[in-house]
Parts: sequence; structure tokens; C-alpha cells
Amino acid sequence: MKPTSAAESQPALPPMWQPVLLAALAGGMAWGIRGQYGHETGAMIAGLLVSLVLVFLFCPHAALLPAARAVAFGTIAMGFGGTMTYGQTIGLTQHVALIGNWDAWRWGMLGLAIKGSIWIGFAGLFLGMGLGGVRYRAREILLLMLGMLALYAVGVWLLNRPYDPANKLLPSIYFSADWHWQPDATVSELKPRREHWGGLLFALLGAWVWAGWIRRDLVARRLALWGMIGGLGFPIGQSLQSFHAWNRELFQAGIWAQIAPLMNWWNWMETIFGAVMGACLGLGLWLNRKQISPLNEAQSPSIKPAVEGLLLGVHLPLLLLTEFAAVRAVDLFYDLGLWLGLIPLVAVAGGRWWPFLVVFPVTLLPIAGKTIRSLVYEAQALNPTAGWVLYGVLPVVLSTAAALWCAVQVGRGMSGRTFLRWALLFNAWLYFALNHAFFRFPWPWETWTARTPNAMAFAVCVLGLTIAGLVLGRRQVADKAD
Repeated sequence: MKPTSAAESQPALPPMWQPVLLAALAGGMAWGIRGQYGHETGAMIAGLLVSLVLVFLFCPHAALLPAARAVAFGTIAMGFGGTMTYGQTIGLTQHVALIGNWDAWRWGMLGLAIKGSIWIGFAGLFLGMGLGGVRYRAREILLLMLGMLALYAVGVWLLNRPYDPANKLLPSIYFSADWHWQPDATVSELKPRREHWGGLLFALLGAWVWAGWIRRDLVARRLALWGMIGGLGFPIGQSLQSFHAWNRELFQAGIWAQIAPLMNWWNWMETIFGAVMGACLGLGLWLNRKQISPLNEAQSPSIKPAVEGLLLGVHLPLLLLTEFAAVRAVDLFYDLGLWLGLIPLVAVAGGRWWPFLVVFPVTLLPIAGKTIRSLVYEAQALNPTAGWVLYGVLPVVLSTAAALWCAVQVGRGMSGRTFLRWALLFNAWLYFALNHAFFRFPWPWETWTARTPNAMAFAVCVLGLTIAGLVLGRRQVADKAD
């Protein structure tokens, strides 16, 4: 066999179009799906699929455990921004009472840009921490998260206070419903929301300085900035929805009159946001591809399996209580994305089982539960037994089995790329299928509803990801075998 040079032995990295396009497909579909599930746990779907795509493309020779850890970092961190309220910020750009008010529109768009940049900045930072070659121990992550929580409290105190709607006292920088825009509205009409963006901004900046400069993680430092750029997808997507709200007369005649009733403008806003976010993270990683670690270092978990099990036993009940019950003592902490991510991040950093649990059942559980709640108890579209089996028991059992099987393969020869390939295919189709059921199966050959165009767009995305997962990387694997 002909000897190869050092340059020839380096793994082939993807052309620019692959991470940009495929991460856009993953982000667009996943963030559009998030629209049905909401909050921190819904956003984790986007973190999962985008992270799987990017680690798969940029780390072709990755070892199994560090590949799963990088994906889990990006997945968990994407949930942090779900704490921020943004419905009323969108309202500033399209509420009926504010149509024609360009000052309100610009202020709302600025708020969406700030909130979106903070949201995706977290995902870029932590995904970069998984890819930069700096090994973060569980104790370091714990201290980092506690420091971020302290900075969050400072940021809220400085930027998101006072908050006393009964006395019309709101923060000076405020991006929700405000008497400044509707001076004659009552408190019950306006219902100003409590904002958290200032606290999350301080937490993000603190983590960025620590990882990027103190730990000298160049990938984390730069990808956080690219994530913040990707957050501009929020106002970009909202531009479409606000255009419709401001120009309804354009959609009352001709072909537009037929198209408009079939458009879920809010979901299209979310889909565009996710596509821009994914494309920016993909472009950012491609521009910094030479700094990405191959993720092939040998490492042993620092957290014992018994402790991992204990952490899982604490996290899952708190997670499910937060999502499906109203327990004030639990909501006081776990309603905040940073608290919600503390146990998982620490366990992922130091554990063998947790990275795979996050990639599979931990992210899935609240989504499966919300699907069952919608189909069985709200819409009563099928009986409880069928709903729980089809959309709860079966997906969770398969996902848990996949996580446990992958964790057992650590050190037994399974490559990171093999894991990433099949994890991407499994999760992309799983969340597409759950969302399709949530949409009540809007097949294109049946009568179209406002969900049909989005479902078709998601189908294009999942097919694109499927082709990429099945085709890309096969040649390198074959060459390596030869």
C-alpha cells in the first residue's frame, strides 16, 4: 500500500456549503417544530439536530464519548434562552394597535435581535466548548454554572428591574408590552411580562470570558459570536410575519388570497429563525475549522455510574414536574433555563452515560409528553392507551435502548462518526414524526390546512438530512478501510 503524507492523512473537512445548508435544514425544521412544544425543552430539539449535523461533518474521526459530549453540550445550552419572554416583543412589531407605529416596530425588532443573539450565543459557546479540545471537568462546569447563576441575578437586578406593573413601574430598557406604546391601556389589558434577557446576557458574557480567555478555548470564543450573529434570524423571520400583519390588504386578492389562509405566519417566522441560526453556526465552524479538535483523545469519566444514576433520578422528576405540573417550589428553580441545565451539564462533562442520555431520552421525554397531552387529552384524537403506547412508551423505550447501547460501546471500537450518523437519522425522523402527529397528519394529498405548508417544508428538511446522513462520509470510511 502506498504510504501517505501527513497532509494526506488529515481528515477531509466539508466544503462550506455542507455545514451551512445542512445546519440550516436541521435548524429550520427543529425550530419550527419547537413552535409546537415551546420553552427550554422545545429549543433543545434544535440544539440537538444542529449539533449532530455539525459534529458529524467536522469531526469525522471523533471518538465516541467526546463526540456525544459535544452534541450534548450544544443541546443543553440551546435551552437556556427559552427562559426569555418574547411574545409581547413580537407584538410590538405587529399588534393591531401598533400597526403603522415605526418606532414600536424598530424597538420590537431590536428586542428580538438582542434576545435571539443571547439565545443562540449560549448554544454556540457550549458547542464550541465541546469542539475546541479543552477538557472541561465536571467540577469546572459546576463552578461555571454557579457563577453564571450569580451573574444572572446581577444582570436581572441591573437591567430587568423594577418590575411592578400594578404601579406602572417597568425597567428602563424593556421590550414587552409597555405604557410607552399604549398609554391608555389598563394593567389587565397590557399584562406586561417579566423579562430575563439582562440576566442571561450577563451570564453569557461571564461564561464567554471564562471559556474564551481564561481557558483559552478559541473555538468557544468565536462560535459564541457566530451564534449571536445567528440570533439575528429572530428579527429576520419576524420581518415576514410583521409584513403580513402590516399589509393585510395585499393578501386579500389574487393568488395571495388563496395562499394567506394556508400560511402559519408564526411558524414560518420560527422556521426562518432556525434556518438562519443553523446556517450561521455552520459558517462559523467552517471558518474556524482548523481550530476544531479531532475529538480522539482518550479520557475516562470522572463521575461514577451510581452518581450518574442519582443525578438522573433527581433531574427527571424535577424536569417532568416543571413541564406537566404547577409545583411552586420546583418552578421557582427549574423554570429558569440555567437551573434546568445545571445537573445535565455537570453530568455530561463527567459521565459516561449522560451524554447519550441527553442525545436520546432526556431531550425526548418532555416532547413525547406534550405530544400525548395534545393528541389524547386536549384534542381527544385517539384513546389514551394508543396515545401513550405510540407517542410515549415506544419512542422512549427505543430512545433509551439506543442511549444505553451506545454508552456500552465506549471503548469497544464504535466510532464517533457511526454514532453521529445514526443518532442524526434517528432523532431527525423521531421529532419529525412526533410533530407530524401533533399537526394531525397534514398530508399534502388531503385538504390543505395552515399546517400543510410547514409540514411539507419539514419533510424536505428531514429528507435532506437523511440523504446527507446516509451518503456523506462513506468515501472517507472506505478509503480508511483500504
